[in-house]
Amino acid sequence: MQIPWFSSDSCALIQHGRPFVKMHGLRNDFVMVDGRKHPYLPSREEIIHICDRHEGVGADELLVVEPARSHNTYAFVRIINPDGREVEACGNATRCIGWLLLKECNKNQIQIETLGGVLKCTLAGEKQVSVEMGRIKTDWSQIPLSCDMDTLHLNIKAGPLKDPVGMNIGNPHAVFFVENVDAIDLSKYGKELQTHPFFPQEANIGVAQLLNLGTLKLSVWERPGNMTTACGTGACVAVAAAHRRGLTTNKKMRVIMPAGSVEIELMDNNLAVMTGSVEVCYTGYLV
Repeated sequence: MQIPWFSSDSCALIQHGRPFVKMHGLRNDFVMVDGRKHPYLPSREEIIHICDRHEGVGADELLVVEPARSHNTYAFVRIINPDGREVEACGNATRCIGWLLLKECNKNQIQIETLGGVLKCTLAGEKQVSVEMGRIKTDWSQIPLSCDMDTLHLNIKAGPLKDPVGMNIGNPHAVFFVENVDAIDLSKYGKELQTHPFFPQEANIGVAQLLNLGTLKLSVWERPGNMTTACGTGACVAVAAAHRRGLTTNKKMRVIMPAGSVEIELMDNNLAVMTGSVEVCYTGYLV
């Protein structure tokens, strides 16, 4: 499949606008722009407009590909939330941009760099990508939390949600375990928990249910303040949290989210690998 976003020259930019590709991973959707030959530095107002679903293209995040900053990486990818805030990591975004860059260079494996670190992307099938999401951090200062505390049992609660596990995999997370995910109105409690004083950089809030020793059901409230149909980093930390709590010993688990599922495998040294699907929505020009 030809994705005509890398072939633009200066004349094309002037005539048509800046090319973009829109993709989604389990309905978590992204507008992706190539800023390697022609740098792309949109203002906060432009980012908000692009991600707006009524006036712009509409997306959960804007991704900008920039030249590699390290000799062993293929590209640097900026991940920007709809409010204009740049974030460290997004699993579904990494799968999508990883697939696009893998197709561009016609390789089966590459490394891309984000603010959260270097991530290895591997083709795992037809529109399936595996991403080494990095190491899961569990120390309070690395999440980060506002003070020293036990990250296996955070003293935080809202409504029926209490006693979460705190972790970081490029971005901060709190994972609550419940008996029935569907009975939890996370949209009611998510914002309160996201901005809890314990989280100086705010946090993604996950609610997980162990269906069996190899399967979790998960719902996630994401920064900057919305329910998501899927969260790759959230799936990684939910599996790690289940291990830390002793709920399962399975190193490889299926995580079911509202829009579908991903496979998460925990490797040595707290390294998490996520495998899931990607889809191209359409291409166009930002004018």
